Amino acid sequence: MSESELDAWFPRPKPVEPTVLGAVVSGSLSKGLEAKLSPNRLIEGLAVGRYVVVRGQTERRFFGMITDVTLASRHPEVEQSPPEDPDGFLAQVYRGTLTYGQMHITPMLVVEDGDVRPAKTIPAHFTRVYEATPEEVAQIFGDPDEPGRFYIGEPLEMEGTRIALDLPRFVERSSGIFGKSGTGKTFLTRMVLAGIIQERAAVNLIFDMHNEYGWKSQDEAKQDVKGLRQLFYDGRVSVFTLDPDSSQRRGSKVDFKVSIGYDQLEPEDLEMLAPLFGFTDVQTNALYMLRRRLGTAWVRRLLAEEPDEDLIAILENNQLHEGTLGAIKRKLEQLRRFDFLVNEAPDDPIGRILNYIESNVSVILEFGRYGNALEAYILVANYITRRIHRAYVDRKESALGGKGSEPRPLIITVEEAHKFLDPAIARHTIFGTIAREMRKYNVTLLVVDQRPSGIDPEVMSQIGTRVTALLDEENDIRAVFSGLAGTAALREVLARLETKQQALILGHAVPMPIVVRTRDYRDLYGEIAGKGIDVVDTTAALYG
Repeated sequence: MSESELDAWFPRPKPVEPTVLGAVVSGSLSKGLEAKLSPNRLIEGLAVGRYVVVRGQTERRFFGMITDVTLASRHPEVEQSPPEDPDGFLAQVYRGTLTYGQMHITPMLVVEDGDVRPAKTIPAHFTRVYEATPEEVAQIFGDPDEPGRFYIGEPLEMEGTRIALDLPRFVERSSGIFGKSGTGKTFLTRMVLAGIIQERAAVNLIFDMHNEYGWKSQDEAKQDVKGLRQLFYDGRVSVFTLDPDSSQRRGSKVDFKVSIGYDQLEPEDLEMLAPLFGFTDVQTNALYMLRRRLGTAWVRRLLAEEPDEDLIAILENNQLHEGTLGAIKRKLEQLRRFDFLVNEAPDDPIGRILNYIESNVSVILEFGRYGNALEAYILVANYITRRIHRAYVDRKESALGGKGSEPRPLIITVEEAHKFLDPAIARHTIFGTIAREMRKYNVTLLVVDQRPSGIDPEVMSQIGTRVTALLDEENDIRAVFSGLAGTAALREVLARLETKQQALILGHAVPMPIVVRTRDYRDLYGEIAGKGIDVVDTTAALYG
């Protein structure tokens, strides 16, 4: 039977024609396009953040986003003397003739001969504007089922069209997840981390400030939500804790209790606490001198109740003012609040973490009750990150010298990131160094914050991928777009996001900015369980 006969007996479904929205009437490459809305289209049905395709006179297709909608009229008297009855005859005559709607479109990409590249020109007058089809979106963003891609959500008004992050590109550079309080940053972060772990794009070190990533937590409806340790029951995730009592009360299964010895502390570990402890510049500089004179036990000796002969000699030789030393000792007394600081640590937490990381096991450090103490969070995160980074630098340099293999790609997740990346200190901290290195030593950051304006602009310019929920402070919105060209029109899009389950994604891991309705974190339960992963006791494999 011929193909024509088959079509006669079994007619194929006709492809769905894309919907015409309007036609281009003016614009420029730098400022975007203005398109007049078709008379049969309701302007109320358009939303900023929606994708459109402008089909050029050649084979080019311009792929863009609606970034604004406006009302226009042909005659000023319409605005000065509008019809009294909005549903009356006169109003119906005006609509589509004297009054009409306009879309502002920001062209971003051009598709021609199967190639996708940035838009460097614009279509001609009266070129038609169409709704983007799922097939066109897939051509731009790729197949979410391909290895290394992770389905994160759906474009606005395109239910069933899946958008995926390119995880290898996501982990190539430091990334950020931003949004004001209550917009679901934690769920969004946990979902992105789950994707990275699922696709084995990198290994993670997560400083879990509020005990929300490792074991179960609750959403705003007081329903239990699985943590990453429960989600990946095959041993890909391990949980460490600073507060075993808190972990036990919450039923969290912990692999290791972290204790830090006073003798292991260095001045660099305490320097970041200067704003919180009230250290002056003179007192901060004195920490380094005290470390040199007192040795590794310098903190323990400063906190001792009995007089220390070396400290007495320092004062007698006028190497330090008595008032400065007294102020340092009083401020360091605050360290006694933290039970995880001990005279002698029974084990080496850095070595443990490195062993897990080298075994491709992500580590979540729960802070327990210390999560409410910002000083404890900054101290521990800084202490561990400095030493992990130092080990990575050594291993990377050894690999370059042919004396070992490269360390696994590592992502370090920190909340309240502006506390570590404040403009006054970012250039001098390990976190600022990692952000600027752009994975030179296989280490990047995932910063989570509700105040991106508090992060040093130089560091923000190095943030490769930015996943941003609703922000309403102008300074924060400006900070999210810092260092990125052609994003002025997206500010309105970001300001119009809904409070929950919407995010603007732009940067290194997506070919163009996109607003998505993020998927439900619970969708991952069945997806990951369906992978057929064999359960492994990782702790036994590492330590017997």
